[in-house]
Amino acid sequence: MTKKLHIRPERAVKTALVYLLVLIVSFLFAFPCIWLVLSAFNAEGDLLTLEGFFPQEYSFDTFRRLFTETNKYTYWRWFGNTFFVAAVSCVISTFLVIAVAYTISRYRFKSRKAMMKATLILGIFPNFMNMTALFVIMTQLHLINNLWGLILLYSSGATMGFLVQKGFFDTIPGTIYDAATLDGASDFRVFLSITLPLSKPMIVYTALTSFVWPWADFMLPSMLLVDKSSWTVAVGLNSLDDSEFSIFAAGSMFVAVPIIALYVALSKYLIQGGSAGAVKE
Repeated sequence: MTKKLHIRPERAVKTALVYLLVLIVSFLFAFPCIWLVLSAFNAEGDLLTLEGFFPQEYSFDTFRRLFTETNKYTYWRWFGNTFFVAAVSCVISTFLVIAVAYTISRYRFKSRKAMMKATLILGIFPNFMNMTALFVIMTQLHLINNLWGLILLYSSGATMGFLVQKGFFDTIPGTIYDAATLDGASDFRVFLSITLPLSKPMIVYTALTSFVWPWADFMLPSMLLVDKSSWTVAVGLNSLDDSEFSIFAAGSMFVAVPIIALYVALSKYLIQGGSAGAVKE
């Protein structure tokens, strides 16, 4: 005999309200993205002439102009500069953050807690407060209009976010390290052969977050990069005026492709790494 499923009216109403709220929030987040994609196909291209949600006339001419009119839009150059800065910063930042987090978690030394408290306090202040100081330092180092100057800033600033990674390393039992040490393994060998294989989710999480920051950042590149040939995508697209809004929208679509692809491909590790670093067993 089959049992009938009885759902209480209160629970049904609550579930319906939750789903309705999720749909509303999803629409609010998706609306600007959908509007931007439709604007990329707008034949008029002027932001001030846009009326309503849907364009009056669709055209692929925007994408043709973006990639063929190289004397006006050096988009591939901007895209390459952005990828170079993001990729190199990702590698260096991931190594530094993992090394700092492992050191703070594994070893006990003087000023250890003071360093963590200082990191929390400094993280309260917004990044734009140090823009003037960074500009003066980069000028003294002759790194203005230099992509390596951006890489230096992104890599050095990434170590401030080591607390999530430290929380993950705290969950690894110390008995594993003790057993390896008794077997004669050095500290570097323990880190290389034990910690890193157990930390794949956290390494992927760190690499993704380290890649996204320089990929999407606008403030630092706009301050340090002067020549058009050294611009990143964010600076190049921001230089377009209102009459070229469709070009801006088309370029923004291609900027989002690598980020979406990475998140879809590595979402499992991203969720595992973020959740593991937030809880200490």
